[in-house]
Amino acid sequence: MKNILLIEDDENISFGIKRYLDKRDFNVEIGNNISMGKEKFKTDYDLIVLDMNLPDGSGYDFLEFIKSKSNIPVIFLTVKNEDDEIVKGLGLGADDYITKPFKLSILEARINTVLRRVKRDISLDDVIFSNDIKLIKSQTKALKQGEEIFLTGREYRLLEMFMENKDQTLTRGFILERLWDIDGDFINDNTLTVAIKRLREKIEYNPNKPKILKTVRGIGYRMENGNG
Repeated sequence: MKNILLIEDDENISFGIKRYLDKRDFNVEIGNNISMGKEKFKTDYDLIVLDMNLPDGSGYDFLEFIKSKSNIPVIFLTVKNEDDEIVKGLGLGADDYITKPFKLSILEARINTVLRRVKRDISLDDVIFSNDIKLIKSQTKALKQGEEIFLTGREYRLLEMFMENKDQTLTRGFILERLWDIDGDFINDNTLTVAIKRLREKIEYNPNKPKILKTVRGIGYRMENGNG
């Protein structure tokens, strides 16, 4: 069963979609505005259907929020069949769109098409998310709230190591051994301290009071997973 989050303020439309898809082996959760969408948001949805016109703001804002935290595919709903609106939504990362009014069978077909394409084209192991940070391993690229973070090779490998081991304490010995294996050069305790400091300067909101990459005194470091 596929889990879908539907953000739509028109109750007739939202409940009609839910009734239809629930009978077709989908589990649909409903939010009627951006605020509720953020409350319900979690990274294990298979797909999000998002209305672009919502009572508490533009669906584009919520689309950016989704894409800063996850690679969940999004189909957006619009009442306007205008190229600039469609281009904007697709440019922000939406996977498809459908114009109101629409047949529920067409929406179902679009959902299935997107899910098949995602399964074929995206390796979930290639993308990691935590604390508004998105790591794309195949591109050795890191983004925070959608903006690229420019890291040195060592900083990138440190970040990748912590993100692959979220909520686990990594000892300094373990980290030094891993960096030695990868870099092939000598990494000492002081070098690691400096590298952690520089990484914090790039990923923390306040590097002097780190909340993402925390020190575990006498042991090592732990990255806490901030995606609820």
